[in-house]
Amino acid sequence: MASVNDSMRSSEPLDLAELERDIPTTPEDIRALREHRPRMPENWWDVLTKASEQLPGLEEARRRKTFEGCAPFEL
Repeated sequence: MASVNDSMRSSEPLDLAELERDIPTTPEDIRALREHRPRMPENWWDVLTKASEQLPGLEEARRRKTFEGCAPFEL
């Protein structure tokens, strides 16, 4: 019995013919998906700003030290 990993190898190219067979999509499906696609509001910057204010520790991350002045990393 084959395992799930046998069919999901990232090195193999994606076969679009299989997608069309396995996930049939009608023109009505495409229209409905486009119609109900989430849209960014006109005040998108305000929405992003408000969302970022809800992230704990964001200000601390902005103030943290950078690697400026350190020796470059070498392998």
